[in-house]
Amino acid sequence: MSKKGRVLVAMSGGIDSSLAAVLLHEQGYEVIGMTMKTWDYASSGSSKKETGCCSLDSINDARNLAVNLGFPHYILDIREEFGDYVIDHFTDEYLAGRTPNPCVLCNTHIKWDSLLRRADKLGCDYIATGHYAKVREENGRYIISRGKDLNKDQSYALWGVSQESLSRTILPLGDLTKPEIRKMAEDKGFYELVNKSESYEICFVPDNDYRGFLKRRVEGLEEEVKGGEFVLEDGTVVGTHEGYPFYTVGQRKGLGIALGYPVYVTEIQKDKNRVVLGTFDELSRDGMYVKNLVMSKYTSLEDRLDTITKVRYNDDGAPAVIEQVGDTMKVFFGNGIPAIAPGQAAVFYEGDDVVGGGWIHSSFNQQKIKNEALSNSI
Repeated sequence: MSKKGRVLVAMSGGIDSSLAAVLLHEQGYEVIGMTMKTWDYASSGSSKKETGCCSLDSINDARNLAVNLGFPHYILDIREEFGDYVIDHFTDEYLAGRTPNPCVLCNTHIKWDSLLRRADKLGCDYIATGHYAKVREENGRYIISRGKDLNKDQSYALWGVSQESLSRTILPLGDLTKPEIRKMAEDKGFYELVNKSESYEICFVPDNDYRGFLKRRVEGLEEEVKGGEFVLEDGTVVGTHEGYPFYTVGQRKGLGIALGYPVYVTEIQKDKNRVVLGTFDELSRDGMYVKNLVMSKYTSLEDRLDTITKVRYNDDGAPAVIEQVGDTMKVFFGNGIPAIAPGQAAVFYEGDDVVGGGWIHSSFNQQKIKNEALSNSI
């Protein structure tokens, strides 16, 4: 047993998780590798060749690296729990008129929990992943913060990891950049890892056609929802659409409607099977409600806090004042931001530290609320 302890490393077969395992091995940890099988590509109905973290090639790549470095490697089949939780949630959210974020859900509710359960069975002190983010203990709290490489930072995807899980988590790549990782892999002779393409699509929608996935998964859905109305912000009907689950807030392309000027989906009205369209300005909102909070830096907020808040993974974030009321965070942006989509994750930052995060419930315009309140009082 290593003096540093035994660590279970999640290995997808890609360069990041592979180098995380190599670094921990070199640092003197007793490493055990584990690759999680979450999905069979054949089950998706897609014709795309199997690639990415669930493919046989990726599993073999992870195993070969472990064998060459002399540490054990296991394959963990979590397809059943992944399907029951992540894929069912993905489907249910679209049917509810929201836009889900399955990768965040998988990270926080499936992979970490699954890793920790197996870590306990294997006598591991820690778990580790190849995420570009940092974790530290401060004032009795385990805090996620941005990685050194801001272009690859993945702290947004980790807001939902519990304090208990973070207390046993190591993130070896937090102080490294992607170019440094590539150079390290080259220096060690891992040329296949350097040249390996990276996969960014949802693993169970490999062709990025979520509409097709929903149609295959929910029998009769297409017939049930087709023929709904496209409406403008004032309620004017301007056309018909294929069904509300097949559209997302912020969408511009693929609407199948021409109004003579650019329009975007500004709202999904599930109960009426309506898709609301508007200009880019009408897409903007300066407030939102975020629910199902998981707090990182602080147990809870007693007062309002100035933050940078992200509403999607590739978002730079925007200045926002947040106010916690129970399990809901009220978020007030200084200026409007476009395409706040219910169902997506919102993450609040204080500097580089993740204050916490949650799921976007709804958005609003502050001035509109003030005008409505004034009108009702007259």
